[in-house]
This record gives sequence, C-alpha cells and structure tokens, in this order.
Amino acid sequence: MSSRDKATNQIEEFKRAQGSPDTMTTGIGSPVGNKNASLTAGPRGPVLLQDFVFTDEMAHFNRERIPERVVHAKGAGAFGYFECTHDVTKYTKLKPFEFVGKKTPLAVRFSTVGGESGSADTARDPRGFAVKFYSEDGNWDMVGNNTPIFFIRDPFLFPSFIHTQKRNPQTHLKDPDMFWDFISLRPETTHQVSFLFSDRGTPDGYRRMNGYGSHTFKLVNKEGNAVYCKFHWKCDQGIKNFMADEADKLASSEPDHAIRDLYNAIADGNFPSWSLKIQVMTYEEAEKFRWNPFDLTKVWPQGEFPLIPVGRMVLNRNPKNYFAEVEQIAFSPAHMIPGVEASPDKMLQGRLFSYSDTHRHRLGSNYLQIPVNCPYNARLRNYQRDGPQCVTDNQGGAPNYFPNSFSGPVDDVKYCEHMDKLSNGQVGRYNTADDDNFTQVGTFFNKVLSAAERDRLTENIAGHLQAAQEFIQKRAVGNFAKADPEYGRMIQEKLDKHNAAKSKSRGMSAPSQL
Repeated sequence: MSSRDKATNQIEEFKRAQGSPDTMTTGIGSPVGNKNASLTAGPRGPVLLQDFVFTDEMAHFNRERIPERVVHAKGAGAFGYFECTHDVTKYTKLKPFEFVGKKTPLAVRFSTVGGESGSADTARDPRGFAVKFYSEDGNWDMVGNNTPIFFIRDPFLFPSFIHTQKRNPQTHLKDPDMFWDFISLRPETTHQVSFLFSDRGTPDGYRRMNGYGSHTFKLVNKEGNAVYCKFHWKCDQGIKNFMADEADKLASSEPDHAIRDLYNAIADGNFPSWSLKIQVMTYEEAEKFRWNPFDLTKVWPQGEFPLIPVGRMVLNRNPKNYFAEVEQIAFSPAHMIPGVEASPDKMLQGRLFSYSDTHRHRLGSNYLQIPVNCPYNARLRNYQRDGPQCVTDNQGGAPNYFPNSFSGPVDDVKYCEHMDKLSNGQVGRYNTADDDNFTQVGTFFNKVLSAAERDRLTENIAGHLQAAQEFIQKRAVGNFAKADPEYGRMIQEKLDKHNAAKSKSRGMSAPSQL
C-alpha cells in the first residue's frame, strides 16, 4: 500500500481514520437492521411497499445525478486562501485587497470546456479557471480561462459556437466540418484558435497553467474613482505543456491525469500557488486606444499596460466530497462585490445573465444556500424567500417585503454602483465581424512563439483541419494567412501532405480493376 498515491489510497486512509464502522441509518436517521435483503412476503414472495429502507435508498438513487454543466462539465476543485501582498487600494475598495497581509478564504474549480464529464483531461481544449473569494462583503467570483482571450466577442454567437464544439445532432459524433466551418466563417476566432492549437492547448495538469479573468472589468476605489482592469493569475510552479502525442497517449492511459495530479499534490503538502496581477487602463486611455479595449478576442499589450502585483493564491485543501464541494459549486461573473463592476465588454454582459440562470436550472433557486456557495463570511439579509430546497431558517420572522415599517433590512447609498456617462449612441445590432481580427494574431505567431512552437502549432492545426471539407480548409487557411502569410503557407504545406497521404491510402485500399 505504501507505493500507492494519495488519490488511489484515499478510501484506505478513510478506513484507518474511521476505525470501527458506525451503524447505518436511513435518510431520516433510523438505524438499519439488515442491508443485505429487501423486505418480502416470504423467501420467494414480492417486495413489500412498506420497506422504507429499500424505497428510501432507491428513490434517492434515481435522483442522485444533477444535470451536467453544458460547458465545463469535467473539472477538479480545491480550497485555500488569497493573501494580499501589495497595496492597490488607490484602484479598488475590494475587501480581499483591503490591506497588505490580509487573507481571504477561497475555492477554485479548474475544468476542460467542450468535453463531457467522462472526457479526457488532456484533450486539446481551453481550461476553465474559476475562483470564488469568500469575503466580508459577500462572495466574489472571478470566472475565467487559462487564456487571456476568447473565440468570439458577441454573446449572441455563444450557443452556436458551443454547439460546434459538441456533437453532431444526428450522428452524435464530433464533427470537423461543424468546428472549422464556424471558425472560418467568424475570423475573430483566429487569435484564440492559434492559442488552442499551440502547446498551450494541452497543459500538463491544472497546476502548471496561468489563469485569466479574460474580460475587461471596472475597479472602483473608496473615493468613487474608477479604472478599467484585467486580471492575471501567474502560475508559480512554472508553465508546463504536453506535446500533442503525449496528450493523446494520456487520453487513453490516464484520462483523469489533471484531477489526480492536483489531488495528490495537495494531499502530499505540495501546495500549488498563483500570483495575482492586474493591468489598469484609465477611461481616457480606453477612449483613445487603437482597439476596442472591451473586445474579448484581444489582449492589452503589457508593454503599454504593465502587470501590477496584487497578491498570491495558495490551494491547501482537497474537497471533502467531490459532489458536495465541486459538482455543486456555482460560479457566476455576476457575483461581484463593492470594488469591482462590469465593463461594456459584450461577452461579459452576456455571461452576467447566463451563469446564474443555468445554476438555477441545475441546482435550484436556492443554489446559494448550498454550503460551498454560501457567503459565509457575510451576513445574509434580503427579501428572497421560499423555493425548493430551502435549508436555512428562511430568515425567520423578518418581513418579506420592501419597503416596510418593521426593521427589515434597508439599502445604503455608500454601496451604490459607480455611475458611468453613456454616449447617446443609436440602439441597434452592430456586427463586429469586420473589426481587426488579425494584427494581434500575427504578433502572437511572430513574437511570442519560437520557431519550434510555430512548427508544432501549424502541424496541430493541419492535423485537425485535414478532416474538414476542402472548401472549408481553403477558407480557414486564408484567415491564418491574413494574420501572417508564412502562417498560412506553413499550414497549407502540412495540409497538402496530410491530403496526399489520405489520397494515397484511399488508392491503396481501393479494389483492383480487372
């Protein structure tokens, strides 16, 4: 047993800690006398409806699965703390950043994005990176990815984009035509696709990747002054990625690699950590910036907007139970506290609604009463009552309407949101497809990646793209060539080799003509 890792040996360690077993009970706490047989009328007779031990067990079993997350279905969670290490109070009044040395408890869920709950951890896919701060002002969720950008900039396209990452509605198979058709028709995807098919698309577990808030947010200080902000979690363990062939091998031999790796590291006391840094842009700079600063398909150049250190996150506790603390944890970008607010980022605005909506579908209207989601560092007082699975005292005898004359909770003007002056723009549906989709992609290809990384990137794209129809291949290559002609040429060269090999294979397998 000594050679087994902590994750594999978990149930044996429980046995040692538990000692002798407790007496089993039903859901109402009643002791069970015999769990080896149902209650029947005689040894061969039918099961009796009065067997509550059986019906209690079976009825719960029938309902023990909750709907899978539509995206980010498979993931791993952990708990720890955030420690503020630098004074950023001139930018924000956020409680976790209140003073240097302050520690705030937090929970994190890492995940893959497109795959189902049973998919491989090493699949080529973005990774979710969601952090929940349990602050005195309530829970603040920073819900991002391991990339600073995303595929699209308008939330109207999000359901269609996710459908292309899932399964063909008739064949129930992953469909390369669906994927590349959408990608090539929406050229703003070129930046994120370049990240996805680089080495960064297959990180070596969750401990060895960066995280990003991705969106532009607004920070507000105690004086009511605001700036725009981007959040960066920099991995203290160092970035490490799998090559494509390594990721493919692990997908079959150890599909749960990332979950196991995170669990064992924490169980062994090798606590992973990330340093939090921010970029700040003033309102005046945003007005003059050459790109839309709220465009999720673009980054803010760090040479112009340098990283400012804030603090450090340490994960030092594994979940006590996966379902209770990871499957039921619910993050939403709308979960913000005083000091951070939404920006005009269109994708962020769309997410503010969708996340809380899906949690109410998956977990019920009282999902915030579930212990892992409960704002336990703040005292809850509002006018929300009842609903399924209410597990608190339902706020006792306090009035459930506002305004009232009976000491119900009241609002406080000091917590009002920062007020922006909006331009008198004309309401309409503005198509952003023709914005600059390629300049930053060219910078990534030429200045961020090494020659070896460029070679692997173009090989990964060609290897995946070759399964799509030829007209889609041409359109996709044309988009990459707009970012840099060499980018397109390298993909096309490797695509030609794949296509030639397929043609040769088909010729060899064809029946001889006599």
